[in-house]
Amino acid sequence: MCSLEQFKIDLQALSEEEKPLEYVLDDAFFQQLESTEVQGGALHVSGSIRKAVGFFELRLNISGTVRITCDRCLDLMDQPISTELTQVVKLGHIAGTAGTQDGAYTMQDDTLIVDEDEGVLDTAWLIYETVALAVPIQHVHQPGDCNDAMMRVLCEHSAARSSDADASEETIDPRWAALKRLKTDN
Repeated sequence: MCSLEQFKIDLQALSEEEKPLEYVLDDAFFQQLESTEVQGGALHVSGSIRKAVGFFELRLNISGTVRITCDRCLDLMDQPISTELTQVVKLGHIAGTAGTQDGAYTMQDDTLIVDEDEGVLDTAWLIYETVALAVPIQHVHQPGDCNDAMMRVLCEHSAARSSDADASEETIDPRWAALKRLKTDN
């Protein structure tokens, strides 16, 4: 079981020097976040958080693989991920967040505002969102790696659908036929 406590950073306790950060993400991390898109993975996160005058700068490098569902055959596949997260964080007052346990924050322009009463930055969700955004929109196995049984079913249904399309093309609506004739006559 992965403890998400390790991802919480007490901003008020940080000194002026740069604090190194390092995490190893595995299947338990994604299960804790109840991820639907990313089923699991093995990722290495390294970086730092630096306190400056009036703000904090979070920089993380994330690399490894995540396990996601193939869009074509619906089997799980490993997707390599290599991405970076750079986030400016400020402490501020956020109305209506007193007593929250998740760490209250909001976005203002490109700056993450953490409630100054809480003062804790939870990086777990930021890391997850960065990983999820690094996953390509279309994720499919390499050619030949998809589930053979599913590919046969997909081909059968694709062939049936294309034969239905061929039959419907033979019976063209007379209004479209008239328009087609106008086009060819000119």
